[in-house]
Amino acid sequence: MMVPGIGRRASPWLLVACGATIVTLSMGARQAFGLFMVPMAQDVGVDRAAFGLAIAIQNLLFGLVQPSVGALADRYGAGRTIAAGGLVYAAGLAATATAGSAAGVNVSLGVLVGLALAGTTFVVILGAVGRVVPAERRGRAFGIVTAGGSVGQCLVVPVVQTLIEGLGWRATLYVLAGLMLLVVVLARGVTGRAAAPDAAAPGAGFGLRAAAGHSGFWLLNAGFFVCGFHIAFLSTHLPAYLSDRGVDAVIGAAALAVIGLFNVFGSYFFGYCGDRYRKKHVLAWLYVARAAVIALFLLAPLGATSALLFAAAIGFLWLGTVPLTSGLVGEIFGMRNLSLLFGVVFMSHQFGSFFGAWAAGWSYTVTGDYDQAWLASLALALIAAALHWPIRDTPLASAARAD
Repeated sequence: MMVPGIGRRASPWLLVACGATIVTLSMGARQAFGLFMVPMAQDVGVDRAAFGLAIAIQNLLFGLVQPSVGALADRYGAGRTIAAGGLVYAAGLAATATAGSAAGVNVSLGVLVGLALAGTTFVVILGAVGRVVPAERRGRAFGIVTAGGSVGQCLVVPVVQTLIEGLGWRATLYVLAGLMLLVVVLARGVTGRAAAPDAAAPGAGFGLRAAAGHSGFWLLNAGFFVCGFHIAFLSTHLPAYLSDRGVDAVIGAAALAVIGLFNVFGSYFFGYCGDRYRKKHVLAWLYVARAAVIALFLLAPLGATSALLFAAAIGFLWLGTVPLTSGLVGEIFGMRNLSLLFGVVFMSHQFGSFFGAWAAGWSYTVTGDYDQAWLASLALALIAAALHWPIRDTPLASAARAD
């Protein structure tokens, strides 16, 4: 299959496989960070507000640099971008293992890992995938790559919990740092950049201007903010919330793993739905479902069973937003600048992640519980559902010409 800007030997589904594996490693490690909160508080004296701030910084930088990193991948190639990100990721985790204060954790787990994630996760990889997979199968391909993050969550989180109990949190971080070096190797399988510019194809500047003038682009930004809030709040604070309510720590780790397991199915399912139905409608109903699941969890008696049932339900809805949102950006604005434009939308996601991680920790410190964070999550889910319905999802004429 010959695609401009992609090497002659590149196979679309080999690229998808390598990309999904990279996301498995990078997102798997990221989703396990909440397991380090309690042992680091006991050993280094980093309280929940400080740890939450480090994760918030990570999420904020992850988003702020994402458009620039996406533009670099569009121009110079996804493989180089991913390899650089993998090296920084390994360095950040190793530095966290040596941290002895909240400031050190903010720099290593916050700044370095935040920068690394921008180059090793969805935006860069989906941009490369979108240019080699046919449009009629693109949603499913995006779903497979997105599911990679949850395969990592399902596999890596229980292993990390076991390693923390057996080796300690510092040694576990070194193990994760070594694992990130595999990303550098796998980056060779994710090749390609945007096609060489021509007179008919819109460049990055034109794409940004077109997006800025499109109301649907801003509605997607607002909706993805809510997704980021949910993901960061739950991945960072759910284990601690369950522990506070007397649920065994093993169940907290198992809940994160169950979220990952069920999102493997959810990501593919919603990617498949995006190929068959209008993506904006699927997104709206996904957020309605999130609101219902959160409400039922808060109303039901809390225990190991209800925690795992909640994890299964919210897991099915966990990252289904990614293939739908990225697919909708590509559908409206074209594939040429997908990494750049989805990078902007993903930046909004990470602003939401900042508040989901930090505000929940701050609220806990002030009130002694997570009640306000749960209520905010419920309200935001309903708001996001309403925001997606009016999006104008017809392709722009310039995007159709470029693709």
